Amino acid sequence: MNNKKIVWITGASSGIGKAIAKLYNEKGDFVILSSRNQESLEKVQAELTNPKESFIQPLDLVQIDTFDGIVKSLIDAFGRIDILVNNGGISQRSTVAETPLSIDRKIMEVNYFGNIGLTKALLPYLQAQKSGHIVVISSIAGKFGFYLRSAYAASKHALQGFYESLLLEEAKNNIFVTIVYPGKINTPISLSAINAAGEAHGVMDHNQETGMPASTCANIIIKAVEKKKKSILVGNKEIKAVYLKRFIPALFWRVIKNQKPT
Repeated sequence: MNNKKIVWITGASSGIGKAIAKLYNEKGDFVILSSRNQESLEKVQAELTNPKESFIQPLDLVQIDTFDGIVKSLIDAFGRIDILVNNGGISQRSTVAETPLSIDRKIMEVNYFGNIGLTKALLPYLQAQKSGHIVVISSIAGKFGFYLRSAYAASKHALQGFYESLLLEEAKNNIFVTIVYPGKINTPISLSAINAAGEAHGVMDHNQETGMPASTCANIIIKAVEKKKKSILVGNKEIKAVYLKRFIPALFWRVIKNQKPT
């Protein structure tokens, strides 16, 4: 297994995570598939080109106290982790006014604390092996806020600050970070997005339905990781909004207020 990369992907049961897992496995790398749903992971594993070059590791990003044990068991089993793809998370579909603080906390617990908690659990092993690459699947909402996404956008903004700090600190240990900001990607993320009551949105939003295929997105991400890019925007014309905000902010605000939230 020394000539293969060992790639651990959270949120691997669907969407971008599933697409990344399939592509790495097709390339000949060994993939560790994680999410809360064992049955869904087994279905993904069955679809892999080389299912024997994979391992299912159930993981709940809220159960941070399990991370140290899970990481140790994986290191004991495989010797190292070369790439961690922090993809797991939840989205939101509710206004600030109607969203109780408990929902804000829930989204931050999964998208931020669960994400960085797993990185922190793995980091000592990456430091010891003097190598590693952490891939963070953020969102275009990590670049600007948007309707019905207040807590989600906040969690993604927080990831940027954390991982830009980490990449500076760990460069000396040959540990790389790539932050990915996907725009509209055709994934089921809107189906599981939570509303003000903490219930699933349950609707395939137009923005997701008409978005870039997850396989195309995954291919762009993997190429960016190979080039050790620090950050990338992935999507279609919607990613131009990031540059619009940076260079012509007055026009950005006029345009963004007229965009459909779903």
